[in-house]
Amino acid sequence: MPHLDALLTAPEFFENPYPAYHQLREQAPVYWCATWNAWVLTRHADVQAIQRDPRVFSSRGRVAAQLDRLPEPARSQVDLLRRHYAVGITHSDPPDHTRLRALVTRSFAPALIESMRPKFEALTAELIEQIDITRPFDVMAALAYPLPATVIAEMLGAPASDRDLLRKWAFDVNNLHARPGQPDPDIFLATQRGLADFRAYLADLIAEHQRHPRNDVLSALIEARDQGDRLSEEELVSSCVTLFVAGHETTTHALCNGLIALLRHPDQLERLRAAPERLPLAFEEMLRYDTSVQRSARRITEDVEIGGQRLRAGQIVLGMIGAANRDPAVFSEPDRFNPDRADLKHTSFGYGIHFCLGAPLARMEAPIALRALLTRAPGLAFDVSHPLQWRRDVALRGVDALWVTG
Repeated sequence: MPHLDALLTAPEFFENPYPAYHQLREQAPVYWCATWNAWVLTRHADVQAIQRDPRVFSSRGRVAAQLDRLPEPARSQVDLLRRHYAVGITHSDPPDHTRLRALVTRSFAPALIESMRPKFEALTAELIEQIDITRPFDVMAALAYPLPATVIAEMLGAPASDRDLLRKWAFDVNNLHARPGQPDPDIFLATQRGLADFRAYLADLIAEHQRHPRNDVLSALIEARDQGDRLSEEELVSSCVTLFVAGHETTTHALCNGLIALLRHPDQLERLRAAPERLPLAFEEMLRYDTSVQRSARRITEDVEIGGQRLRAGQIVLGMIGAANRDPAVFSEPDRFNPDRADLKHTSFGYGIHFCLGAPLARMEAPIALRALLTRAPGLAFDVSHPLQWRRDVALRGVDALWVTG
């Protein structure tokens, strides 16, 4: 059905993907998208199913499958990408994934994150105080990016002053996943260059931590590496990259997407301003309504049937999280933004063994930031002189900037 492929590549898809998701769910809920060279799933149950079964739907080898499709000479020039994505928390299955996740889980435990609340509130207050609400300002630049970026940098032992460098490298890494289908050699080579710089930075950071161990996540990972077979050097570096990137990009865009939803529903914004204790629950609805993480990718390890379609071993399947979160079989009035919603079985943090480690962190950071912003800017509204520009990205949904008036 070529016309359905067109739905997923049209400019309006990036502005608002949800009409396309609904049409796919109704006409072809398990759909082979030739343009993306992948199966596309849009039902909540199917998206959860592939996240639940790592034996058949593997996280390993997804990037390698793309690298193998690069034309020469690029295919022979991406050895670093191949090596980097062969290991790491998000690109492994049990038992390796179980071992790697166990090493970092305690650093993101809900009780530990909760103990850091005063520090998060102080950092948020510092950032908020720097905003001049008498003039238009970019929420992303002023708050939504520096807050999570500073927090994850500190947790991993990097100076907050390096966060702009980290942001550039995070963009390079994420850009690899932005557009499925025939891989673009220029993008893959640019990602490899950025990744090489990122890894060189991490090598220096690791060496500094070896000389002066600290009470942070990176020191804990270095200790695990030095104890022998618990963590290899390649796993250490790959895991650090993943934690840096995932630790701020997704939260940055989740916060901005949620604020956009509030600005488009000013009655709900005012209700939350009057009752900010409702913000944690409202953030769950923001995650459901317009999640920053739009899809999860898996490589099929054996032939399997889903929804009457035969999926072949070696193919890639994309579970569209944004579509699952708007499935009317699970959510009443799925296109309605309702911060009082009770049916909140969203999949924005994933499901199963790859459930997002940083979920407790995001669930703390976003309500704190939103509460502070609503207090600081009593007249919060879109700055119409800066229209929203949505990223051309299938995996990570967000805007380039979010200009508002206070």
